[in-house]
Amino acid sequence: MKPVRLPASATNPLPRWGLLLLCLLYILSGLIGRDPWKNEDAAGFGIMWTMANGAWQDWLAPHIVGLQMPQEGPLAWWIGAVCIKLFGWLLGDVLAARLATVFFFLLGTFAVWHGTYLLGRRPEAQPLRLAFGGQPEPRDYGRTLADGALLIYLGCLGLLVHSHSTSANALQVSMVGIALYAAVRYVDKPSNLAALLLGVALGLLALTRGWLVPLALWLGLLALDLARSRKAALRLLGLSMPAALLLGASWALAAQWLLPAASSPIPDWMAWNLDHVGMPRWNTLKYLISNGIWFSWPAWPFAAWAVYAWRKQSLPPHIALPLAFCLALTTLALLTPRPDEGTLLPLLPPLAMLAAFGLPTMKRGAINAVDWFSVMILSACAGFIWLGWIAKQTGWPAWLAKNAFKLAPGFKPEFNLFTLLIAVAASVAWIFLVHWRISRRPSVLWRAVVLSSGGVILCWLLLMTLWLPWGNYMRSYAIVAREMATQMPPQSCLGSTITPAQRASFAYFSKIRFERLDQERCDHLLLSSTRHVKADPVIHRSDGDWQLVWEGHRPSDRNERFRLYRRIP
Repeated sequence: MKPVRLPASATNPLPRWGLLLLCLLYILSGLIGRDPWKNEDAAGFGIMWTMANGAWQDWLAPHIVGLQMPQEGPLAWWIGAVCIKLFGWLLGDVLAARLATVFFFLLGTFAVWHGTYLLGRRPEAQPLRLAFGGQPEPRDYGRTLADGALLIYLGCLGLLVHSHSTSANALQVSMVGIALYAAVRYVDKPSNLAALLLGVALGLLALTRGWLVPLALWLGLLALDLARSRKAALRLLGLSMPAALLLGASWALAAQWLLPAASSPIPDWMAWNLDHVGMPRWNTLKYLISNGIWFSWPAWPFAAWAVYAWRKQSLPPHIALPLAFCLALTTLALLTPRPDEGTLLPLLPPLAMLAAFGLPTMKRGAINAVDWFSVMILSACAGFIWLGWIAKQTGWPAWLAKNAFKLAPGFKPEFNLFTLLIAVAASVAWIFLVHWRISRRPSVLWRAVVLSSGGVILCWLLLMTLWLPWGNYMRSYAIVAREMATQMPPQSCLGSTITPAQRASFAYFSKIRFERLDQERCDHLLLSSTRHVKADPVIHRSDGDWQLVWEGHRPSDRNERFRLYRRIP
């Protein structure tokens, strides 16, 4: 017997305009007015910016103003570079590159919503018919489940930062959703065209961040089809795999054919992929468990419950398909020698879709527990964000203001009435949402996750309005890069050994031409060190002697030091 019994009133969908507004609030917060921040955000922007301002060879061999970056894949950088070429003159290069980030996010939300909708309409997923009628129609039931899946996806804590960065991770998580959506279409209406579309999705995923994830997904689907239908498995072998190989290998073939062998990024790209697979390790399992609990909240409790609730139904497609994706990606994550958040990120779309089918079977007590947890934790976080902003503006509470300025010495608070009004409006909307949920006690399925997603969006919105100047001051290299540029003559060349994110930031903000020391004789050299390492007035290297002309650091980082040297004739 199916575990779901619902009246039609429980499937009232969210308004389309409400979903769209929620998605726009989520993704636009933090993209406007934010500098490229250190680590993957600045490095990703650097690759896009280099492509947009370079020759055709730069599009085949991704690099940051001379520093080769063959890891991952070129698809995210191509899209970002196209956005810079088309809109950079109007919006500026940074904001134009972030149009690609908006596109990546909307692509993922489209895939999660429509994939869940198609699965929710299937006969196996429908609730039991009531004795006197009144059960929901398949289309209404599917749409309500899709709304729930989207809310769960937006509420995942691990998606928050990565979905707002100019990185391949932001596109990869969306392409996993697209691959899952293509697999749903293939299961819903098996055909040669659907199998080809699935292959195209996997091929694009290989161009996004390597071929390990699409290979794992393809093997998971193949195992699922072998257990269900040999004909479907043959389509995967004969159509999906060749399409994925042809599209995924297109960049490698073009780079090998058109670029000199010494500058081809493909050997390093293959080595990077192989470096991400090995034997299972205890440290990997420990990392996945300890970090996955918060990273995939609130998706994993609902997803686990969905598998348990539907355990007696011989794994129908709406459970088996996202579960196959989860198992394939979890297996791949266990084989990763050095796991990081990028390892967990592809799990979020299938977990969100699977979690949606746990909503109709959740007990009222469990739903209330999740709601109260969200209200208390997220409201407390929002209150602390407001309190910290008040402390920075007024100096009260003194201990909090002291700690904030201690972390960012020299920071001068800025007051912006427009961002303040946005933050106030969002906070008032949160209060009304909590009051509606508690006082009305609605019976709709998505009530269990509306507070989780709404609270996450509120906290992020407050951070990216009230605290954005402080965040730029803490995580941007703009100040120190412009300071360094004043110490160099115009049209000079700069070599460096700094990190990719630092190189991208210094190149963009200082407008200094970077070159690799083995390609051109540069007259200046930029090194990165720590304050504990004493700066030598003169250093001797194999390429000559160098004299120290400038030393600086980001005001918020007491340990990091940048030192500029000039070649001694």
